[in-house]
Amino acid sequence: MAHDGQDFSATPTPVLSDLTDLTAASIAPLEALLEAAKAQVRSLVERDGRVSARLIEQNQTATHGLAWLATYVESLRQMQNWASRLKEEGKFGEVEQLLLQIGFGEYLCQVQGGIPMNQGEFLRLQDLGLGADAQQALMTPEIMRLSTEGNTPAARTRLVALMQERKAESTVGASGLDEELEMIREQFRRYTVDRILPVAHEWHLNDELIPMEIIEELAEMGVFGLTIPEEFGGFGLSKASMCVVSEELSRGYIGVGSLGTRSEIAAELIICGGTDAQKEKWLPGLASGEILPTAVFTEPNTGSDLGALRTKAVKGADGDWTLNGNKTWITHAARTHVMTVLARSVPDTTDHRGLSMFLAEKTPGTDEQPWQDPGISGGEIEVLGYRGMKEYTVNFDDFKVKGENLLGGEEGKGFKQLMETFESARIQTAARAIGVAQSALDIGMQYAEDRKQFGKSLVAFPRVSGKLAMMAVEIMIARQLTYFSAWEKDNGRRCDLEAGMAKLLGARVAWAAADNSLQIHGGNGFALEYAVSRVLCDARILNIFEGAAEIQAQVIARRLLG
Repeated sequence: MAHDGQDFSATPTPVLSDLTDLTAASIAPLEALLEAAKAQVRSLVERDGRVSARLIEQNQTATHGLAWLATYVESLRQMQNWASRLKEEGKFGEVEQLLLQIGFGEYLCQVQGGIPMNQGEFLRLQDLGLGADAQQALMTPEIMRLSTEGNTPAARTRLVALMQERKAESTVGASGLDEELEMIREQFRRYTVDRILPVAHEWHLNDELIPMEIIEELAEMGVFGLTIPEEFGGFGLSKASMCVVSEELSRGYIGVGSLGTRSEIAAELIICGGTDAQKEKWLPGLASGEILPTAVFTEPNTGSDLGALRTKAVKGADGDWTLNGNKTWITHAARTHVMTVLARSVPDTTDHRGLSMFLAEKTPGTDEQPWQDPGISGGEIEVLGYRGMKEYTVNFDDFKVKGENLLGGEEGKGFKQLMETFESARIQTAARAIGVAQSALDIGMQYAEDRKQFGKSLVAFPRVSGKLAMMAVEIMIARQLTYFSAWEKDNGRRCDLEAGMAKLLGARVAWAAADNSLQIHGGNGFALEYAVSRVLCDARILNIFEGAAEIQAQVIARRLLG
């Protein structure tokens, strides 16, 4: 196939002949490096055989860097597993080989030279207390060959040429998922193209709530009951199915992709911590979409420190509760039916042990009158992106909650109940990040093909095609890490570490993809009329909500050092 006078079909493939042998041989040295890094960082933060919170704070670069190194090692491990599965199935074609090769080549170079924790912070091995011996251990013939010959301009150019030839495919490269999940992907991809993409940018520019018509259609498609057990009216599907649906809806508009998150978090809270009566009352309505929930956790001065929450719940003589306090960054608060509220119910406590979770019922509001019930008020927070559901402050002033709506019927369990949802929430957020990144790639690729400069399409310029290639590669890396987390969750294994890594990496990948896609657009990307401006704004929040990147890295590091 010719593009702008270049005959890419005649170009010999730059895939290394023994690729999967090279990548497989790279894993063990990386794992050994990670173990050495854990030992070094542990020596910095341990006192008397225990990890010290004070020393972790003093050594944040090392501890957070350890999390990033571990995320890279796990990412490459999962890419290798993906490649092995595809080889067995006869699906490991040239596109997949290039994704693997470029991914290993780039990430191995970054491990050796500096892992970007964000645009201005790079983790280097010496920051972890590792010296020349650790560097030398990475200089195996396989790693050196991948580092020098893996991510080449020729490989990137070839990958983009193949992407142009295969534009009809949903993803760049085989996802590795089974046929049923790919059918789900296609269903939601078609829905997104037909119903979301034509109007998403208008919703964003006008800061409009996603129309109820769309929510009703999503409910009919089963979005809100995907993972809720069948006995409660859901489909009882896997977390992997949730990933695929979240990806494709977020690929159209992150606000639509995030609608299911509200129900996912609320349902998981009730499934894990609710009484039988609470499950019977709430889960069928959540599954059908007749009950729309919102999570009410964050407070103005606490941020990520949920253990320090001050909103109070006091039990009355009639057994009902009264809420007083202020909450902020409450998504989709106005037109929902129930709030999962974390509040302090145990007197004279100052940490997480005094917190309880409440299923606080409310009347859905309108744009004109968001608050319909006595004891509740608030205001809209105007935001750059992640619109469509709106963000609010919420104030409780003697707001009444039925006694039967204390989650689990037990006080002091709220923080533990919330922690049980973090795995699913972070897997879901990682999937949304992949969808946003994919959207950036879609938009950037189309613009690069359509836009002519100096007599040829932008995609013909190596630095433009290189950006597109790296988007595709990092999206697949983040995707495989996310799918692995979902697989672990579906098989009943603890996966908070993997889910945190998927969210950490996915958020960075989404921002990089959006930023590079806007760069490809040049000045037009800075114009509000172009969709990439929305994608950039939407991508930015992913590094903040569901655990800011710094908090996420700290949580991962504490688990690694535990």
